[in-house]
Amino acid sequence: MPKSSPQIPSKDLTNTIDDRILHPWQYLEYRGEEDRTFIDKSDGIYLFDKTGKKLIDGPGGMWNVNVGHGVKEIADAVYEQITKMPYASPFTESTEIANNYASRLVKYAPGDLKRVFFTSGGSSAVDSALRFVMFYNNVCGRREKKQIISRHDGYHGSTFLGASCSGKERDKNNFDFANNLVHHISSPNPFRKPDDLTDEEFCNLKVQELENKILEIGADKVAAFIAEPILASGGVIVPPKGYHKKTHAVCKKYDVLYISDEIVTGFGRLGHIFASENYFDFTPDIILLAKGITSGYVPCGAVVISEKLMSQLDNKEKVIFSNGFTDSGHPVSMAAATATLDYMERINLLDHVKEVGPYFQSKLRELTDLPIVGEVRGEGLMAAVECVGNKDKKDPLNLSYEIGSRINEHCQQLGLIVRPLFSTCVMSPSLIITKEQIDDLVTILRKGIELATDDIKKEGLWSSSSN
Repeated sequence: MPKSSPQIPSKDLTNTIDDRILHPWQYLEYRGEEDRTFIDKSDGIYLFDKTGKKLIDGPGGMWNVNVGHGVKEIADAVYEQITKMPYASPFTESTEIANNYASRLVKYAPGDLKRVFFTSGGSSAVDSALRFVMFYNNVCGRREKKQIISRHDGYHGSTFLGASCSGKERDKNNFDFANNLVHHISSPNPFRKPDDLTDEEFCNLKVQELENKILEIGADKVAAFIAEPILASGGVIVPPKGYHKKTHAVCKKYDVLYISDEIVTGFGRLGHIFASENYFDFTPDIILLAKGITSGYVPCGAVVISEKLMSQLDNKEKVIFSNGFTDSGHPVSMAAATATLDYMERINLLDHVKEVGPYFQSKLRELTDLPIVGEVRGEGLMAAVECVGNKDKKDPLNLSYEIGSRINEHCQQLGLIVRPLFSTCVMSPSLIITKEQIDDLVTILRKGIELATDDIKKEGLWSSSSN
């Protein structure tokens, strides 16, 4: 892996080479050579390395530690469930804890989304939803209606179908995908829109692109449109206002199911358990959940399906939904999910996000005065800082991957972990973060960007005259 990669922090941190593990998204040519910071413990919004150095967990784990690290109520609930009954097969039994949690969850869900299918995580939720859509159309006698539309810059997991729907080009190397089933339309990224288009015109252009793609494939063949409300791993891309409602209307027009991937945006990151209706003003047919559902304490995912769809399948003779997982509705996961929701409700965490989210965004936007910061974007407690080589042209730096990694290296020296995505630094801290802690995060990030800028100036890789 390149020496400035996000896996290689500053030299004064205690790092360990772990060549027995094949890590996600690992450059194999450097396997066994790269240093990784070993995290020894965590508390609140902080991680601690083996030397005891305190680091703000800027990414909030992997978008998932929503209630923060070390919540005793969740740990106690997990322990109690393990000691009482660690497992029951979802194929032949049921559990009260899973039934009760599902009943609570759907009270937050929009419209008639009242049926819950539990999975072992986000990728399996995506795959299950896509399989359900195809199963649904088969049962309804529409066996040709199988094609899926997704977007560039979208991310939908690491299963075969989910990865096929993902639109991050840098993830496409050396893998095979279901190209016969999945079609991509362009990213709804306002930062990259032509300068002569207004936001509304750009929005309408992207919506029209979806409609054109449906017509190109054939409405009788398109089964679903899958979309994150905010394209998270693609760089926290916030589509223009009205985009979701308009794309949803297009889907309704052509009888295309709308799958809203809320694996990141759900469970409070935008101040709501479900963001689709409450934040973006549309009600999808299916919603996907994971990550914050248990705050990352144990694995869990869910597919929430509308009763309108289920009503067309119920009571069908000899029809089996033959999709499931050993860990579907795992009682320990259900205990963690229940305790997470209990905790969020008890401390009024959603109201807290609605208060500190705007502050988080406004403080980060102050970084746009830095010479290489082209845009700060985000909503709630998810944001991205994109670095550019020229602010007028909005062109990414030639060393795009390296600049994010350099910023992360300097930030780790100063006490902050950020998630570098090429020329973009992503933050999604735990939702319990305070305004004072936001100030600390932004102060460190500013200094990290300044130090990384000094580095590339000294090395002749960038000049302020380019701006």
